[in-house]
Amino acid sequence: MDELEKAARGLLYDANYDPTVLEKRKAAKRVLHRLNALSPDQDVERADLIRGLMGRIGRNFVFDGAIHCDYGFNIEIGDDFYANVNLVILDGAKVTIGNNVFIAPNVGIYTAGHPLDHQRRNAGLEYALPITIGNNVWIGGGVSIMPGVTIGDGAVIGSGAVVTRDIPKNVVAAGNPARVIREITAEDEKRQTFGRK
Repeated sequence: MDELEKAARGLLYDANYDPTVLEKRKAAKRVLHRLNALSPDQDVERADLIRGLMGRIGRNFVFDGAIHCDYGFNIEIGDDFYANVNLVILDGAKVTIGNNVFIAPNVGIYTAGHPLDHQRRNAGLEYALPITIGNNVWIGGGVSIMPGVTIGDGAVIGSGAVVTRDIPKNVVAAGNPARVIREITAEDEKRQTFGRK
């Protein structure tokens, strides 16, 4: 079993010194370097590079500003996707994002983690656990999503949240660690004002 197969199974793998792993990451960095250097007017070139980088991407996607990831091939994104500036996806494991997902600036989606003991950590070992983000999800600015988390359909994650465990569908969650604040109800569909009271 090679190191990327270990990563896909959630086992410890050599993320820092294995030549195959390093070359796969470098290949992604080459694409990201070209992509992130393009003019905003080069829409076709940007879209082509993104399609070539990602494992799957649906129709109608926008990435404002720079994108950063480890490999790209572990990222699967549905239709009608929007990400604001400075999206970071550490995709040592699969990252699955549904349809109609909005991501605010400075969001980190991290499948990667490290052993708590320094001996194995210093040896370059890490693990990766898949992350799933459902349909119709809005992720606020500065959110960090940790390894192994699933965010349910229709959820809203408040700015600055650190999502360390699964979030159910149709709720607002916020805080560090993120917790459910309330359900999203039919009353939310009628709301006309959005400022603070």
